[in-house]
Amino acid sequence: MTSTSPLARRASAGRTASVKDVAVAAGVSLGTVSNVLNRPDRVSPATRARVEQAMKDLGFVRNESARQLRAGTSRMLGYVMLDATNPFFTDVAQGMETAAETAGLSLVLCNSRGREGREQHHLELLQQQRVQGLLITPVSPESDVLEALRDRGTPVVIVDRTRDDPSFCTVAVDDVLGGRLAIEHLVDRGHRRVAYIGGPPSLGQVRDRLEGARLAWRDAGLPDEDLLVISTEELVVAEGRRAGERLAGIASSKRPTAAFCANDLLALGLLQHAITAGLRVPHDLAIVGYDDIEFAGAAAVPLTSVRQPRQELGRAAAELVLAEATDPDHEHQQVLFTPELVARASTRA
Repeated sequence: MTSTSPLARRASAGRTASVKDVAVAAGVSLGTVSNVLNRPDRVSPATRARVEQAMKDLGFVRNESARQLRAGTSRMLGYVMLDATNPFFTDVAQGMETAAETAGLSLVLCNSRGREGREQHHLELLQQQRVQGLLITPVSPESDVLEALRDRGTPVVIVDRTRDDPSFCTVAVDDVLGGRLAIEHLVDRGHRRVAYIGGPPSLGQVRDRLEGARLAWRDAGLPDEDLLVISTEELVVAEGRRAGERLAGIASSKRPTAAFCANDLLALGLLQHAITAGLRVPHDLAIVGYDDIEFAGAAAVPLTSVRQPRQELGRAAAELVLAEATDPDHEHQQVLFTPELVARASTRA
């Protein structure tokens, strides 16, 4: 019959084991237990094994809240993403998580759903948790809320957005170039009537991608009126289907033969509508998306898309916020990644 120590019996009866309980069970000082938890390299392997066994026997769980109070910070980074339903942002978060884990930290994800009120609520909660740094894809990159965070001494990095303020680190992709690549590709394929399908013009990416599209269109010597702009309320699949309905209502003599969508979700919705309507893609309608999420290449007709280095973007952002949190001589950087066009069946004749 196996005997159980009094401490183990007390722990199993519902009392949470303390650091002092572990020290008594292992026959070591409180300082040794603290070293095992925080600086294990300072403890001999044999003693460390004895302390860890005592923790296991007692069911000891570290009181992280108490450690945060003493240290003033947590072992977490926070990311407030714009839209958790968009795989682009979850891919970005994976890159952040990789950098956080390398630094021995965890990543907390919050979803603003594109609403400033939710964004501010999440930021306040993350500050209350004393996260080491905040990463955010903001509804508005110029928001005063971001300045308030910085003024409180919270390290902040703006992700997938740019801001005309060198006192912030930003990590983004050159969306003007991305828009150029998409339109140049379609013009090279012989298209002379093209639709740009984008979300709310208030979004910087939507404006930048349209700017790049217009620059490429004009460089090709094509009339402005033959680049049709269709704005959508959101960057979601359903809005892509509605854009397809709008295109179908245009007289065939003026209807665009190709569409450049501001993201892949819009492009997938447009593709769904085209297939349902009996259109042949790309023969009747060529489609280019943006982001190159995993579903783009796996679509019924694999989508041509402008690829963003999503995980690299997230990893770079996390590394910058960690540098700002730990290095007093940290210099703010504005990192701009280069997109590339990935051609697939949706534009190949």
